[in-house]
Amino acid sequence: MQRKTLLKILILFLVLNVVHVNAQHEDEHTESSELSLKESQKLERKEYIQHHLLDSYDFNLFSYKKDNGEKAHVGFPLPIILWDNGLQLFSSSKFHHGETVAENNGNYYKIDHNKIYKTDASGTINYDDHHHAINDKPLDFSFTKGAFMILLTCILMFLLFTSLAKSYVKNGGISKGFGRLFEPVVLYIRDDIAIPNIGEKKYKRYMPYLLTIFFFIWFLNIFGLTPLGVNVTGNIAVTVALALLTFLITNFTGTKDYWKHIFDPLGDTLPWFGKIPLYIILIPIELLGIIIKPFSLLIRLYANMQAGHIVLMSLIGLMFFFKSWFGSTLSFGLSFAISLIEVLVALLQAYIFTMLSALYFGFAAEEHEHHDEASAH
Repeated sequence: MQRKTLLKILILFLVLNVVHVNAQHEDEHTESSELSLKESQKLERKEYIQHHLLDSYDFNLFSYKKDNGEKAHVGFPLPIILWDNGLQLFSSSKFHHGETVAENNGNYYKIDHNKIYKTDASGTINYDDHHHAINDKPLDFSFTKGAFMILLTCILMFLLFTSLAKSYVKNGGISKGFGRLFEPVVLYIRDDIAIPNIGEKKYKRYMPYLLTIFFFIWFLNIFGLTPLGVNVTGNIAVTVALALLTFLITNFTGTKDYWKHIFDPLGDTLPWFGKIPLYIILIPIELLGIIIKPFSLLIRLYANMQAGHIVLMSLIGLMFFFKSWFGSTLSFGLSFAISLIEVLVALLQAYIFTMLSALYFGFAAEEHEHHDEASAH
Protein backbone atom coordinates (compact mmCIF):
# COMPACT_ATOMS: atom_id res chain seq x y z
CA MET A 1 0.00 0.00 0.00
CA GLN A 2 2.81 2.37 0.94
CA ARG A 3 4.70 1.42 -2.21
CA LYS A 4 1.68 2.32 -4.38
CA THR A 5 1.37 5.64 -2.56
CA LEU A 6 5.06 6.44 -3.03
CA LEU A 7 4.83 5.46 -6.72
CA LYS A 8 1.85 7.78 -7.25
CA ILE A 9 3.70 10.65 -5.54
CA LEU A 10 6.79 10.04 -7.69
CA ILE A 11 4.75 9.98 -10.90
CA LEU A 12 2.90 13.17 -9.88
CA PHE A 13 6.24 14.87 -9.15
CA LEU A 14 7.64 13.90 -12.54
CA VAL A 15 4.51 15.13 -14.35
CA LEU A 16 4.62 18.50 -12.55
CA ASN A 17 8.32 18.85 -13.28
CA VAL A 18 7.78 18.22 -17.00
CA VAL A 19 4.91 20.73 -17.10
CA HIS A 20 7.09 23.31 -15.33
CA VAL A 21 9.99 22.79 -17.74
CA ASN A 22 7.69 23.08 -20.77
CA ALA A 23 6.08 26.24 -19.40
CA GLN A 24 9.49 27.75 -18.67
CA HIS A 25 10.67 26.88 -22.19
CA GLU A 26 7.58 28.51 -23.71
CA ASP A 27 8.14 31.66 -21.61
CA GLU A 28 11.77 31.83 -22.74
CA HIS A 29 10.72 31.30 -26.36
CA THR A 30 8.10 34.08 -26.03
CA GLU A 31 10.62 36.44 -24.42
CA SER A 32 13.24 35.68 -27.09
CA SER A 33 10.70 36.23 -29.87
CA GLU A 34 9.62 39.54 -28.31
CA LEU A 35 13.28 40.53 -27.94
CA SER A 36 14.05 39.63 -31.53
CA LEU A 37 11.00 41.64 -32.64
CA LYS A 38 12.19 44.68 -30.67
CA GLU A 39 15.70 44.30 -32.07
CA SER A 40 14.38 44.06 -35.62
CA GLN A 41 12.25 47.18 -35.12
CA LYS A 42 15.20 49.02 -33.62
CA LEU A 43 17.36 47.99 -36.58
CA GLU A 44 14.64 49.07 -38.99
CA ARG A 45 14.44 52.53 -37.39
CA LYS A 46 18.22 52.84 -37.53
CA GLU A 47 18.29 51.90 -41.20
CA TYR A 48 15.49 54.41 -41.88
CA ILE A 49 17.53 57.23 -40.32
CA GLN A 50 20.71 56.20 -42.15
CA HIS A 51 18.82 55.97 -45.45
CA HIS A 52 17.73 59.58 -45.05
CA LEU A 53 21.20 60.82 -44.06
CA LEU A 54 23.29 58.93 -46.61
CA ASP A 55 23.52 59.43 -50.35
CA SER A 56 22.18 56.77 -52.73
CA TYR A 57 22.26 55.74 -56.38
CA ASP A 58 18.50 56.03 -56.88
CA PHE A 59 15.81 58.51 -55.93
CA ASN A 60 13.54 56.58 -53.58
CA LEU A 61 10.58 58.66 -52.39
CA PHE A 62 8.96 56.00 -50.17
CA SER A 63 8.34 52.25 -49.95
CA TYR A 64 5.51 50.00 -48.85
CA LYS A 65 4.71 46.30 -48.53
CA LYS A 66 2.28 44.63 -50.91
CA ASP A 67 -0.36 42.12 -49.82
CA ASN A 68 2.03 39.27 -50.62
CA GLY A 69 4.69 40.76 -48.33
CA GLU A 70 6.90 42.00 -51.17
CA LYS A 71 8.49 45.43 -50.62
CA ALA A 72 7.68 47.99 -53.32
CA HIS A 73 9.68 51.19 -53.88
CA VAL A 74 8.31 54.40 -55.36
CA GLY A 75 10.90 56.59 -57.08
CA PHE A 76 13.11 56.67 -60.15
CA PRO A 77 16.60 55.37 -61.00
CA LEU A 78 19.70 57.44 -61.76
CA PRO A 79 22.53 56.77 -64.23
CA ILE A 80 25.51 54.70 -63.08
CA ILE A 81 28.80 55.82 -64.66
CA LEU A 82 31.85 53.65 -63.93
CA TRP A 83 35.33 53.34 -65.43
CA ASP A 84 36.32 49.68 -65.33
CA ASN A 85 38.48 48.70 -68.32
CA GLY A 86 36.43 51.18 -70.27
CA LEU A 87 33.27 53.17 -69.70
CA GLN A 88 30.42 51.28 -68.02
CA LEU A 89 27.10 53.09 -68.31
CA PHE A 90 23.80 51.63 -67.07
CA SER A 91 20.76 52.43 -64.93
CA SER A 92 20.75 52.04 -61.13
CA SER A 93 17.51 50.07 -61.51
CA LYS A 94 19.71 47.04 -62.20
CA PHE A 95 20.71 47.04 -58.53
CA HIS A 96 17.05 46.90 -57.40
CA HIS A 97 17.80 49.31 -54.52
CA GLY A 98 21.01 47.50 -53.60
CA GLU A 99 19.37 44.09 -53.25
CA THR A 100 20.72 42.39 -56.40
CA VAL A 101 23.86 42.18 -58.55
CA ALA A 102 24.04 44.40 -61.63
CA GLU A 103 25.50 43.01 -64.87
CA ASN A 104 26.88 45.21 -67.65
CA ASN A 105 29.04 44.08 -70.60
CA GLY A 106 29.93 40.86 -68.81
CA ASN A 107 30.99 42.68 -65.58
CA TYR A 108 29.18 42.24 -62.29
CA TYR A 109 28.79 44.96 -59.65
CA LYS A 110 27.20 45.14 -56.22
CA ILE A 111 26.47 47.94 -53.75
CA ASP A 112 27.93 47.41 -50.28
CA HIS A 113 27.75 50.15 -47.62
CA ASN A 114 26.71 52.63 -50.30
CA LYS A 115 29.74 51.91 -52.51
CA ILE A 116 29.95 49.97 -55.76
CA TYR A 117 32.33 46.99 -55.85
CA LYS A 118 33.21 44.58 -58.62
CA THR A 119 32.05 41.05 -57.88
CA ASP A 120 30.96 37.79 -59.50
CA ALA A 121 27.56 36.60 -60.69
CA SER A 122 26.63 35.46 -57.17
CA GLY A 123 27.52 38.86 -55.65
CA THR A 124 30.40 37.70 -53.41
CA ILE A 125 31.94 40.47 -51.29
CA ASN A 126 35.19 39.64 -49.44
CA TYR A 127 36.09 41.41 -46.19
CA ASP A 128 39.26 41.90 -44.18
CA ASP A 129 39.65 41.50 -40.41
CA HIS A 130 38.06 44.94 -39.84
CA HIS A 131 35.02 44.05 -42.01
CA HIS A 132 36.12 46.34 -44.84
CA ALA A 133 35.38 45.20 -48.38
CA ILE A 134 38.51 44.22 -50.32
CA ASN A 135 36.89 43.71 -53.72
CA ASP A 136 38.09 45.84 -56.64
CA LYS A 137 36.35 49.19 -56.72
CA PRO A 138 35.95 50.86 -60.14
CA LEU A 139 36.25 54.61 -60.61
CA ASP A 140 32.79 55.91 -59.79
CA PHE A 141 31.39 58.96 -61.59
CA SER A 142 27.77 58.02 -60.97
CA PHE A 143 24.93 60.50 -60.70
CA THR A 144 23.74 60.12 -57.12
CA LYS A 145 20.72 61.53 -55.34
CA GLY A 146 22.77 64.36 -53.87
CA ALA A 147 24.28 65.27 -57.24
CA PHE A 148 20.79 65.30 -58.76
CA MET A 149 19.56 67.79 -56.14
CA ILE A 150 22.65 69.96 -56.60
CA LEU A 151 21.99 70.12 -60.34
CA LEU A 152 18.29 70.81 -59.75
CA THR A 153 19.16 73.64 -57.34
CA CYS A 154 21.60 75.16 -59.85
CA ILE A 155 18.99 75.07 -62.61
CA LEU A 156 16.37 76.60 -60.29
CA MET A 157 18.74 79.41 -59.28
CA PHE A 158 19.72 80.07 -62.90
CA LEU A 159 16.10 80.37 -64.06
CA LEU A 160 15.08 82.39 -61.03
CA PHE A 161 17.79 85.03 -61.18
CA THR A 162 18.01 85.33 -64.95
CA SER A 163 14.30 86.15 -64.94
CA LEU A 164 14.94 88.65 -62.13
CA ALA A 165 17.77 90.28 -64.12
CA LYS A 166 15.65 90.45 -67.29
CA SER A 167 12.80 92.09 -65.38
CA TYR A 168 15.25 94.78 -64.18
CA VAL A 169 16.27 95.52 -67.77
CA LYS A 170 12.73 95.57 -69.17
CA ASN A 171 11.14 97.64 -66.40
CA GLY A 172 13.82 100.24 -65.81
CA GLY A 173 15.34 98.78 -62.64
CA ILE A 174 12.05 97.58 -61.16
CA SER A 175 11.72 93.85 -60.63
CA LYS A 176 8.58 91.90 -61.49
CA GLY A 177 7.45 88.30 -61.37
CA PHE A 178 8.31 85.52 -58.94
CA GLY A 179 11.93 86.68 -58.62
CA ARG A 180 10.70 89.84 -56.94
CA LEU A 181 10.21 87.83 -53.74
CA PHE A 182 13.98 87.44 -53.43
CA GLU A 183 14.91 91.04 -54.16
CA PRO A 184 14.83 92.07 -50.45
CA VAL A 185 17.20 89.18 -49.65
CA VAL A 186 19.61 90.29 -52.39
CA LEU A 187 19.54 93.87 -51.07
CA TYR A 188 20.05 92.64 -47.51
CA ILE A 189 23.14 90.65 -48.50
CA ARG A 190 24.53 93.70 -50.28
CA ASP A 191 23.71 96.36 -47.68
CA ASP A 192 24.08 94.42 -44.41
CA ILE A 193 26.63 91.72 -45.19
CA ALA A 194 28.89 92.65 -48.10
CA ILE A 195 29.34 96.43 -47.68
CA PRO A 196 29.85 96.49 -43.86
CA ASN A 197 32.38 93.62 -43.90
CA ILE A 198 34.23 94.21 -47.18
CA GLY A 199 33.80 97.92 -47.81
CA GLU A 200 32.17 99.96 -50.55
CA LYS A 201 35.29 99.98 -52.75
CA LYS A 202 35.65 96.21 -53.21
CA TYR A 203 32.36 94.57 -52.23
CA LYS A 204 31.12 94.25 -55.85
CA ARG A 205 33.83 91.77 -56.84
CA TYR A 206 32.63 89.37 -54.10
CA MET A 207 28.86 89.85 -54.51
CA PRO A 208 28.32 87.11 -57.15
CA TYR A 209 29.91 84.51 -54.88
CA LEU A 210 28.10 85.70 -51.74
CA LEU A 211 24.70 85.64 -53.46
CA THR A 212 25.37 82.24 -55.03
CA ILE A 213 26.57 80.61 -51.82
CA PHE A 214 23.69 82.01 -49.75
CA PHE A 215 20.88 80.85 -52.03
CA PHE A 216 22.64 77.58 -52.86
CA ILE A 217 22.90 76.57 -49.18
CA TRP A 218 19.45 77.91 -48.34
CA PHE A 219 17.67 76.07 -51.15
CA LEU A 220 19.50 72.81 -50.45
CA ASN A 221 18.65 73.07 -46.75
CA ILE A 222 14.97 73.60 -47.58
CA PHE A 223 14.98 70.66 -50.00
CA GLY A 224 16.36 68.54 -47.16
CA LEU A 225 13.22 69.22 -45.12
CA THR A 226 10.85 68.08 -47.86
CA PRO A 227 9.58 64.51 -48.28
CA LEU A 228 12.22 64.11 -50.99
CA GLY A 229 14.59 63.26 -48.14
CA VAL A 230 17.82 64.69 -49.56
CA ASN A 231 20.37 65.75 -46.95
CA VAL A 232 22.94 67.37 -49.26
CA THR A 233 24.43 69.89 -46.82
CA GLY A 234 24.68 67.06 -44.28
CA ASN A 235 27.28 65.50 -46.59
CA ILE A 236 30.73 66.59 -45.42
CA ALA A 237 32.12 66.36 -48.98
CA VAL A 238 29.72 69.14 -50.03
CA THR A 239 30.58 71.40 -47.08
CA VAL A 240 34.31 70.81 -47.68
CA ALA A 241 33.90 71.94 -51.31
CA LEU A 242 32.00 75.08 -50.26
CA ALA A 243 34.54 75.96 -47.56
CA LEU A 244 37.39 75.31 -50.00
CA LEU A 245 35.91 77.89 -52.39
CA THR A 246 35.86 80.49 -49.62
CA PHE A 247 39.44 79.54 -48.69
CA LEU A 248 40.72 79.92 -52.26
CA ILE A 249 38.93 83.22 -52.92
CA THR A 250 40.17 84.65 -49.62
CA ASN A 251 43.82 83.81 -50.20
CA PHE A 252 44.01 84.47 -53.95
CA THR A 253 42.44 87.93 -53.60
CA GLY A 254 44.42 88.86 -50.50
CA THR A 255 46.27 92.19 -50.57
CA LYS A 256 49.86 92.86 -49.53
CA ASP A 257 48.60 94.09 -46.16
CA TYR A 258 46.75 90.80 -45.64
CA TRP A 259 49.87 88.70 -46.17
CA LYS A 260 52.04 91.18 -44.26
CA HIS A 261 49.72 90.80 -41.28
CA ILE A 262 50.26 87.03 -41.42
CA PHE A 263 54.07 87.02 -41.79
CA ASP A 264 54.80 90.32 -40.02
CA PRO A 265 51.92 90.84 -37.55
CA LEU A 266 53.85 93.27 -35.31
CA GLY A 267 54.84 95.56 -38.18
CA ASP A 268 57.23 98.35 -37.22
CA THR A 269 56.43 98.29 -33.51
CA LEU A 270 59.63 96.36 -32.69
CA PRO A 271 63.08 96.04 -34.25
CA TRP A 272 63.68 92.88 -36.28
CA PHE A 273 65.85 91.20 -33.62
CA GLY A 274 63.13 91.72 -31.02
CA LYS A 275 60.44 90.16 -33.23
CA ILE A 276 62.26 86.92 -34.00
CA PRO A 277 61.49 85.17 -30.66
CA LEU A 278 57.83 86.23 -30.87
CA TYR A 279 57.43 85.21 -34.50
CA ILE A 280 58.47 81.66 -33.71
CA ILE A 281 55.05 81.44 -32.03
CA LEU A 282 52.97 84.09 -33.83
CA ILE A 283 53.58 83.13 -37.47
CA PRO A 284 52.59 79.43 -37.03
CA ILE A 285 49.44 80.62 -35.23
CA GLU A 286 48.59 82.98 -38.11
CA LEU A 287 49.19 80.22 -40.70
CA LEU A 288 47.07 77.83 -38.66
CA GLY A 289 44.32 80.45 -38.62
CA ILE A 290 44.20 80.38 -42.43
CA ILE A 291 43.20 76.71 -42.25
CA ILE A 292 40.99 76.95 -39.15
CA LYS A 293 38.68 79.56 -40.71
CA PRO A 294 37.37 77.39 -43.60
CA PHE A 295 37.45 74.33 -41.33
CA SER A 296 35.06 76.05 -38.92
CA LEU A 297 32.78 76.88 -41.84
CA LEU A 298 32.50 73.31 -43.09
CA ILE A 299 32.12 71.73 -39.63
CA ARG A 300 29.47 74.24 -38.51
CA LEU A 301 27.28 73.72 -41.56
CA TYR A 302 27.75 69.93 -41.64
CA ALA A 303 27.22 69.35 -37.90
CA ASN A 304 24.15 71.57 -37.58
CA MET A 305 22.32 70.12 -40.57
CA GLN A 306 23.30 66.53 -39.78
CA ALA A 307 22.28 66.83 -36.12
CA GLY A 308 18.96 68.44 -37.03
CA HIS A 309 18.04 65.61 -39.40
CA ILE A 310 19.08 62.95 -36.88
CA VAL A 311 16.91 64.49 -34.16
CA LEU A 312 13.96 64.89 -36.53
CA MET A 313 14.18 61.32 -37.86
CA SER A 314 14.59 59.94 -34.32
CA LEU A 315 11.43 61.70 -33.16
CA ILE A 316 9.51 60.32 -36.13
CA GLY A 317 10.86 56.86 -35.32
CA LEU A 318 9.43 57.13 -31.80
CA MET A 319 5.93 56.81 -33.29
CA PHE A 320 6.73 53.19 -34.13
CA PHE A 321 8.30 52.68 -30.71
CA PHE A 322 5.37 53.86 -28.56
CA LYS A 323 2.57 52.35 -30.67
CA SER A 324 -0.07 54.28 -28.73
CA TRP A 325 -2.20 57.32 -29.44
CA PHE A 326 -0.54 59.34 -26.64
CA GLY A 327 3.06 58.52 -27.54
CA SER A 328 2.50 58.89 -31.28
CA THR A 329 0.70 62.23 -30.80
CA LEU A 330 3.52 63.50 -28.60
CA SER A 331 6.14 62.33 -31.09
CA PHE A 332 4.27 63.98 -33.98
CA GLY A 333 3.96 67.25 -32.05
CA LEU A 334 7.68 67.31 -31.24
CA SER A 335 8.57 66.42 -34.83
CA PHE A 336 6.38 69.26 -36.13
CA ALA A 337 7.98 71.73 -33.70
CA ILE A 338 11.50 70.63 -34.65
CA SER A 339 10.57 70.91 -38.35
CA LEU A 340 9.59 74.55 -37.82
CA ILE A 341 12.88 75.18 -36.02
CA GLU A 342 14.75 73.46 -38.87
CA VAL A 343 13.18 75.88 -41.36
CA LEU A 344 14.74 78.70 -39.34
CA VAL A 345 18.04 76.82 -39.02
CA ALA A 346 18.11 76.30 -42.81
CA LEU A 347 18.05 80.07 -43.33
CA LEU A 348 20.33 80.77 -40.37
CA GLN A 349 23.09 78.43 -41.57
CA ALA A 350 23.06 80.01 -45.02
CA TYR A 351 23.30 83.44 -43.38
CA ILE A 352 26.18 82.43 -41.08
CA PHE A 353 28.19 80.85 -43.90
CA THR A 354 27.71 83.95 -46.09
CA MET A 355 28.43 86.37 -43.25
CA LEU A 356 31.67 84.66 -42.22
CA SER A 357 32.78 84.36 -45.85
CA ALA A 358 32.23 88.12 -46.29
CA LEU A 359 34.16 88.72 -43.05
CA TYR A 360 37.13 86.68 -44.32
CA PHE A 361 36.98 88.51 -47.66
CA GLY A 362 37.05 91.78 -45.76
CA PHE A 363 40.25 90.73 -43.97
CA ALA A 364 41.82 89.77 -47.31
CA ALA A 365 40.78 92.98 -49.12
CA GLU A 366 41.77 95.35 -46.33
CA GLU A 367 44.26 98.06 -47.17
CA HIS A 368 45.89 100.30 -44.58
CA GLU A 369 45.87 104.08 -44.76
CA HIS A 370 49.60 104.43 -45.48
CA HIS A 371 48.97 103.25 -49.05
CA ASP A 372 46.54 106.10 -49.66
CA GLU A 373 49.02 108.60 -48.16
CA ALA A 374 51.85 107.28 -50.33
CA SER A 375 49.72 107.56 -53.47
CA ALA A 376 48.70 111.11 -52.55
CA HIS A 377 52.34 112.22 -52.36
